[in-house]
Amino acid sequence: MIKALVVFLFLGLNTYTYYFMAQDAVIPERATFQHFPMRIADWSCDGNVPLAEDVLRNLGATDTLVCDYQRASGEVVGFYVGYHATQVREEGGGAGENAIHPPAHCLPGSGWDIIDASTVPVDVSGLSEPGAGVKRLIIAKGPYRQLVYYWYQSRGRVIAEDWQKVLFVGLDRATQGRTDGALVRFTVPVERDDIESADALFRDFASRVVPELPPFVPN
Repeated sequence: MIKALVVFLFLGLNTYTYYFMAQDAVIPERATFQHFPMRIADWSCDGNVPLAEDVLRNLGATDTLVCDYQRASGEVVGFYVGYHATQVREEGGGAGENAIHPPAHCLPGSGWDIIDASTVPVDVSGLSEPGAGVKRLIIAKGPYRQLVYYWYQSRGRVIAEDWQKVLFVGLDRATQGRTDGALVRFTVPVERDDIESADALFRDFASRVVPELPPFVPN
């Protein structure tokens, strides 16, 4: 029922925007990920890994950051940010209105099974909404386990749920002319089923890297 209501509201907002407000798309200025720091405190990355053109077309992303940040002691956290300047097809924003692909939908297609999924509060430095809810997944492929945290970020909001993302795209388009946003995702290998240590690594790295995001993901 909630999802149906959100879809109805979203379509109504878009109709109102097209036929009454007629706002031009607003694309905010931002720094590109080629300038994102590769060394943050005791974490470092060898470089932003470029995605293949067909992958980029499928994602609909304007700019991406793909980095495995490591410590000298060997711990690794995979960090992905996909920024979408717009999420509207006719403005060049990808496959459709809901252009940012939910990881929970894509991971099974990559061979990963989601064995646990929840929405949890996080309180890391740099979040504009301390204690905001984000998605937390434990995924498996054969003997391997990974801990995944992700959220959608737009205009300073931290958004966990897909339906909320769709709703805010419609609201922002109607009121601000903006549909930009990003997917922020962390992937931590789980060693010897030690989920607690993987969670601690996420919190440490996220508290250091999230404050670096605003120039690249505008509020």
